[in-house]
Amino acid sequence: MRQAQRIAALPPYLFAEIDRKVAVKKAEGVDVISLGIGDPVEPTPQHIIDKMLEQVKNPENHRYPSYYGMPAFRKTAAKWFEGRFGVPLDPDEEILPLIGSKEGLAHLYLALTDPGDKAIIPDPGYPVYHTGAILANAETINLPLLEKNNFLPDYSLISTEDAKAAKLLLLNYPNNPTSAIAGKNTWAEAVEFCKQYDIALISDSAYCDLTYDGYVAPSVLETPGAKDIAIELISLSKTYNMTGWRIAFAAGNKEILEALGRVKTNIDSGIFNAIQYAGMEALEGPQDCVQEMIDIYSGRRDRMLARLEGLGWDVKACKGSVFLWMKVPDGYTSASFAEFVLEEAGVIVSPGSAYGPSGEGFIRMTMTLQDDRIDEAIDCIVEALG
Repeated sequence: MRQAQRIAALPPYLFAEIDRKVAVKKAEGVDVISLGIGDPVEPTPQHIIDKMLEQVKNPENHRYPSYYGMPAFRKTAAKWFEGRFGVPLDPDEEILPLIGSKEGLAHLYLALTDPGDKAIIPDPGYPVYHTGAILANAETINLPLLEKNNFLPDYSLISTEDAKAAKLLLLNYPNNPTSAIAGKNTWAEAVEFCKQYDIALISDSAYCDLTYDGYVAPSVLETPGAKDIAIELISLSKTYNMTGWRIAFAAGNKEILEALGRVKTNIDSGIFNAIQYAGMEALEGPQDCVQEMIDIYSGRRDRMLARLEGLGWDVKACKGSVFLWMKVPDGYTSASFAEFVLEEAGVIVSPGSAYGPSGEGFIRMTMTLQDDRIDEAIDCIVEALG
């Protein structure tokens, strides 16, 4: 049976491929240590779990949820956003709950692009920025994020022709995979560029609260006039160790959210109410759990940096996200080094080239494993390198 061309054009999903490689090695008896996927090993905070247990017992929550999310969740999200960024939002028109931000990112292409339309995406960038376009029969224009620019966008690299043709621009700070951070001026430049060319601006802010050394990530919506053309996606996955729960929300321009909501109401049936109650508990409950994770990750970062820099590796201290982005040793490509590390050390790292052409020459390591496993992984790599 012939597959659709859009499916044939899809590359294997990076993290699914990592899972497959881990399974193969484990079947061979190898104790694989994966530094490839940013999935926290710490449990979801207990007060969030308790709220979920309470609400899952309520028969009212066993029925279909609202397509647009519970009004109480939307109000909680709007209140959290204003408290965090100082930006007031209408919970009915400027907040849209999502089954995780990945889902929202992919569906945005169906909402905002027609076949053949173009989107500007960061290179390197989260793989869904590209594959979402493939599924919508849209095209992507790479915006190189270069080390010499601190992995920040340089719009002079986008031709006027491409800028005029683009329907949306995706940006992600703190950045995955480079761990780069952005200031308010970065968002002001993005808003100015998008308004000039009538482009929808999408901010993927999955790591906005996992920041270090006093850095506080701003929101694109803090920029005057941003709500005219921009939305921001906020995920609970990494901040509250809820990756498996699949809950997030989009905030901002009501026309974009209305279009995205129309896609979603025709594709999914909303978020299980008990999970929305747990999400409300996360957003409005005690926030000391967030600071605990910041302390854990900053400690792991410093520990990893000391080890890696001692080996002579070129790695920068991240101020946001849960990743380290570093150059591969001389003589390797991103893919060949990742393959070498897997075969010879039993360690998974993410090749930078898997995130786009500008990621070549780098690898990404996650900080989401326990210290002893991270130490073990680095020891295995050192031994493999001799």
